[in-house]
Amino acid sequence: MGLNAFIEDDKKLNRRDFLKLTGIAGAAMALSGPVGVFAQAKKRISIATGGMGGVYFVIGGGIASILTKYAGVEAAAEVTAASVDNCKLIAAKKSDIGLIMGDTGYDAYKGLGNFKGKPLPLKTLSVLYPNLMHVVTLDGKGIKNVPDLKGKRVSTGAPGSGTEVKALRVLEAGGIDHTKDIKKDRLGAGESAGALKDGKIDAYFWDGGVPTSSVLDLAASPGVNMMLISHDDLIPAMTGKYGPVYYKSVIPKNVYSGIKYDTNVAAVGNLLMCHKDMDDKLAYDIVKTIFERLKELAAIHKEALNINLKDGGSNKAVPYHAGAAKFFKEKGISVLV
Repeated sequence: MGLNAFIEDDKKLNRRDFLKLTGIAGAAMALSGPVGVFAQAKKRISIATGGMGGVYFVIGGGIASILTKYAGVEAAAEVTAASVDNCKLIAAKKSDIGLIMGDTGYDAYKGLGNFKGKPLPLKTLSVLYPNLMHVVTLDGKGIKNVPDLKGKRVSTGAPGSGTEVKALRVLEAGGIDHTKDIKKDRLGAGESAGALKDGKIDAYFWDGGVPTSSVLDLAASPGVNMMLISHDDLIPAMTGKYGPVYYKSVIPKNVYSGIKYDTNVAAVGNLLMCHKDMDDKLAYDIVKTIFERLKELAAIHKEALNINLKDGGSNKAVPYHAGAAKFFKEKGISVLV
């Protein structure tokens, strides 16, 4: 049985169980009056995630687990086509919460890009872990900053990927026309690392979590002196044109072998979002439970180690739900509302 089928079967089982509970409650009420059985029936929460092979589905499954255990709800992670699909599912109230890339969430909220002219009624619950832009090269390539990429052979990420979208925006902010100022390859993370190691390209972009395994492997390769390029100076130009979806973050020194300095980069948050009409208490309980149970979530996927309160309240693009804002206020963090 596939995982989708399992999820569907689980939904049916839960509905059957609910009917059993309501049947028991009805019988009990007929015999002895109200006994509070109805109050024990848990609210179902659908979490829109992504494909089964991606981080979103695993993280979403972990969130479902801790919400079910500690938040008084019955939560299930649903396989979806990820960010764009998740925005639409939440707006249609077919999913309660979902994981969404920050730039996609902003476009949906504002009615831009894939949602042109059709803004969706979404709110932020929290920023989760970030995707950090890696600009990777080797010592001796003569590349110290993004403008130095001019005339070089550069991989900008796989076609249609989030890495490619963001890489082209970084290049643009650095004064580079990707159609004529660089020799462009369009490779995924692993392919890019291999091509750089083999001398087929001079640099590449990768937008992902820290650490990323392919970058780790490249940095640890014998005879390779890998370098990461800071580009936080380009963030104002990026946000000026594309909205406040990018922010400064740091790839700490020593995360990757041989990198003895902090690298200041453009980050975009992976958001947990909901419909604007979600109950305030439910929104509050969801966010509170996640932050109280981060150790358990990190045991399911290590990206949860990158979730923290400061970044959680950092989204300046899509306003926070009132219930989430209440939680962050209790922690001394003021958020966009």
